[in-house]
Amino acid sequence: MTLEGTEYTVYTMPPASTADRIRSAARVLFAAGGTEAVTVRGVAAKVGVTPMAIYRHYAGKEALVDALVLEGLDRWAARLTTVDDDDPLDWLVAAGDEFLAFALEEPRRFEAAFLVPSSGARRFPDDFANGRSPAGRLWIAQLDALRRAGRLAADAEPVEVGFTLWALAQGLVTLHRAGRFTGGVDDFRAFYRRAVKRCLASFVTTRAR
Repeated sequence: MTLEGTEYTVYTMPPASTADRIRSAARVLFAAGGTEAVTVRGVAAKVGVTPMAIYRHYAGKEALVDALVLEGLDRWAARLTTVDDDDPLDWLVAAGDEFLAFALEEPRRFEAAFLVPSSGARRFPDDFANGRSPAGRLWIAQLDALRRAGRLAADAEPVEVGFTLWALAQGLVTLHRAGRFTGGVDDFRAFYRRAVKRCLASFVTTRAR
């Protein structure tokens, strides 16, 4: 194509596949009403296909929900890769901050990733110990670095330490979402950060503290 004598190429995005459109519709329904809103018929109506067409790509509602869970976990892993601190302790504190930011900024994706039962979600301890969790590989690497440097207590196993930190962070976020804290978001954020740092300090050697 030319414009006033100058040649240029027009690039267009390829049309979304049916599977992508189905997942996008499921995401919209989930955002509006949670897992109860994600039904094969509802997704089919939103995409403009028959319910049978959904089954060509997803086995049913459970498979649709699993896809949203994995999508949420992938989003969390992508956010975690942005954490950039050279010191492992600082990295783990910053990762805790990023976990809270994910929960506050993308609540539905956070819910899909961490609060929805799914057969596709990673499970403790095997999936983490065997490196099947992209996000898990990142925080386990930092805890391994602490252990190699002699900064982690001798009886502190990295996978268990990481899972304990995760349980604390998720538990606090869940309580916050349920309205169990007085004050505003800033008050909760400050308390959350203190709690994560105290928990992490309990696994660190006295010398490292």
